Amino acid sequence: MNWQELEALEQEFARRVQERFDAYKHKLIATLRKDGSPRISGIEAQFKDGHVSLGMMEGSLKACDLRRDPRLALHSGTKDPSEQAGEVIDAKLSGIAQGVSPDFFHIDVEEVVLISIGDPADHLVIETWHERRGLHSIKRY
Repeated sequence: MNWQELEALEQEFARRVQERFDAYKHKLIATLRKDGSPRISGIEAQFKDGHVSLGMMEGSLKACDLRRDPRLALHSGTKDPSEQAGEVIDAKLSGIAQGVSPDFFHIDVEEVVLISIGDPADHLVIETWHERRGLHSIKRY
C-alpha cells in the first residue's frame, strides 16, 4: 500500500505519523545484508506525491541491500519526552522498497507504529496499523 492509500484509510493517524517523521531531516533505515544480518544506516526520507520516498547514493550498501532484498524498516528518530499528555515521541514503519531508479525507492507500507505519551502521562500509547489488521491501540504502563 502506498502512503496515499493509508492516508485515505486512517487520515488522522497518517498525519500524526508524517509529522513525527518530518520533525527531523535524518532518519534511520534498517536493511538486510547479503548474509541476512541487519544493517542500520542514516537516510533522508520524504512524504511526497502519495509515497514515502527514499533517495540514496547509487552503489551505496543500503541501495544494494534493497535491490537484493527489498524489506526495510524506517525510524523517525525518538524525541525525548516532556511527559506532556498526547505528545508523539516516536514513529516507525516497515514495508517493501520498490525501485524507481537505481538510487530512488518508494516504500509499499505494511506496518506503521506511533508512540505517544498517554493522558494522564503515566503510560505510553502505542498505535499500530497493519495492512491486514487495520489500526489498533494499546496502553503500556
